[in-house]
Amino acid sequence: MTTRTPWRPTALLAGLVLLTAACGGTTKSDVAQQSSASATAAASSAAADPNAPIKQGLKIAFLPKQVNNPYFTIADGGGVEAAKEFGGEGKEVGPSDASASSQVSYINTLMQQKQDAIVISANDPNAVVPALKQAMAAGIKVVSYDSDTAAEGRHLFVNQAGAEDLGRTEVQLLAEQIGHKGKIAVLSATPNATNQNTWIDFMKDELKKPEYKDMELVKVAYGNDDDQKSFTETQGLLRSYPDLAGIISPTTVGIAAAARYLSDSPYKGKVKLTGLGTPNQLRKFVKDGTIDAFELWNPADLGYLASYAAAALASGQITGAEGEKFKAGKLGEYTVGAKGEVLLGKPTVFNKDNVDKFDF
Repeated sequence: MTTRTPWRPTALLAGLVLLTAACGGTTKSDVAQQSSASATAAASSAAADPNAPIKQGLKIAFLPKQVNNPYFTIADGGGVEAAKEFGGEGKEVGPSDASASSQVSYINTLMQQKQDAIVISANDPNAVVPALKQAMAAGIKVVSYDSDTAAEGRHLFVNQAGAEDLGRTEVQLLAEQIGHKGKIAVLSATPNATNQNTWIDFMKDELKKPEYKDMELVKVAYGNDDDQKSFTETQGLLRSYPDLAGIISPTTVGIAAAARYLSDSPYKGKVKLTGLGTPNQLRKFVKDGTIDAFELWNPADLGYLASYAAAALASGQITGAEGEKFKAGKLGEYTVGAKGEVLLGKPTVFNKDNVDKFDF
């Protein structure tokens, strides 16, 4: 299990500390349930030197699911901030759409540019693997964050929060709001998003418990991390299920679009909405009664940690093997867990009582 220094909400205030997406949000590193041996094979065969200094001038590229997504703008901004701290150079590149194969050409370009590390949030866990394997063979370190790749496609996965914690707490939050009774729906990102599908699996498992016997998941809709499509999908859900009690949207794009629709409809306050979003993005919807509570981790810290993890790999401090430790600047020390996973920390629940205390 990954260890780290105690996590405190005040850490959210550091840096431009998300949005979204779907959170864009990931997380189960066991994307295809690969064994620990698979993850170990992805790590460098060279021995780790925890006392090695971080190399100066490292070039680290952040490849999000899509650019111009507020969540990734903040997350990758945290990564660029970290790169400056350790004397490296960080940049964000990527597609404007979140299709399964849209990231492949960018990986190829980054390989040609001889980047020292690629930090990627995968739109599809498998589509990017062949290109990433070529990059690793060329000596480039690969760190996935937010949404994992198959284990053979990276050295480390920086997970924003435990997949099971997120999936189950989303159901628990909504259940409290609807009195554990009624029809519910999920508004996800893309059908192939690793993190979304993992969270949804745990949501479905949570719903099997006796306390949710009066709750029914009627639909999983996909907004493709597109604002207008997510808005339209919300509208479609309510047309198909006018007696819907609540919606879970584990993507910052989706929850914002759903909140916008609900806030200007007869369903405001009647259909409960929760999911993953940022305080700045959803504050007005909390205050006007559209949303009671939602949760999220600090996206800037996620990118920051991924940047330091990439630097540790590129500098030979770690190889990606379980049990190795590295320092991540202001966030403290982290330990590589099973299957090459590094866990950022637990998410925070935001509501009318605390939403004004955070600025990100």
